Amino acid sequence: MAKIKNYTAAIEELEGILAALKSDEVAIDDLAAKVERAKELLTYCQETLRKTEKAING
Repeated sequence: MAKIKNYTAAIEELEGILAALKSDEVAIDDLAAKVERAKELLTYCQETLRKTEKAING
C-alpha cells in the first residue's frame, strides 16, 4: 500500500474510502483491500493523536 504522508492526507483518504463504500462504487473484489487500507489509516491517525496528546500533556 501507499505510504501515509501525514494526518491530513490520511483523513482525506479515509473520507474517500467511506464515500466510495456508501455509494456502492467499490467492487466486491476490491472491498477487502479498501477495508484493510482503512484499518491502516485509522491506526496511523490514532497513533498520531496519541503522540500529539502525550506531547501536549507532557
